Amino acid sequence: MTTPITALIVDDEAPARTALRLALRAHPDWQVAAECADVASAERALAQHAVDVVFLDIQMPRASGLALARGLAGQPQPPLVIFVTAYEAHAIEAFELHALDYVLKPFDDARLASALARAAQMLTLRQRATYAESLRRYAAPEPAYWTQVAVRSVGMIETVALAEVNWIEGAGNYVQLHLAGRSVLHRVPMQRLEQHLDPAQFLRVHRCAIVRIDQAQRLLTAADRQPQLALRCGDSVPVSERRIAQVRACLGVS
Repeated sequence: MTTPITALIVDDEAPARTALRLALRAHPDWQVAAECADVASAERALAQHAVDVVFLDIQMPRASGLALARGLAGQPQPPLVIFVTAYEAHAIEAFELHALDYVLKPFDDARLASALARAAQMLTLRQRATYAESLRRYAAPEPAYWTQVAVRSVGMIETVALAEVNWIEGAGNYVQLHLAGRSVLHRVPMQRLEQHLDPAQFLRVHRCAIVRIDQAQRLLTAADRQPQLALRCGDSVPVSERRIAQVRACLGVS
């Protein structure tokens, strides 16, 4: 018999706690250790129970779920956090705190099952130490500019140094980080990421492309096609007309 995955449910609404508890009954490998209606009682429960996963609401009286998540970041091996909330606007901040997942209420069985499978896989792969490092990083005071990002893949967290990124390609709510010999998909809108990039190191050249300035090699222009910026890594990226002047200045050409 496998050891069950223990969970703590934290939500100020009793019906929401009941709904999640009943939904978890369909997953025999999961066990609810306690249910709490606020952050203070959750902190007491966590002192009494060693749990693997915390299902955490965000909007609660007196203290938010984000405050509890930041508090968990101080632990050597914090439980995984899955935010379960009705407030979609908090999704980006939840991901920046490196929550394992974000489930919007009311959730369906398939969406919850996906979150549970991801958590179970992460626990099996013993990713707690990497997760703890990511959670501490995001819970700490934010530096002026990011030097690295924590990227989730299948059951794993990878820390990618921005110094190793040659250029960044936008794709809706995701970006593709292009590194030497590979690329990594990261869930963050390009505009959001751009706010945290050092403008002395990165330059936006197109609505879907940001390049590392020291990768810029030469500007390719032709009357019948969109300008392209050739990079030292061998790739080329599109340049919008309104950003050509910035690119020329970056290259030191008139």
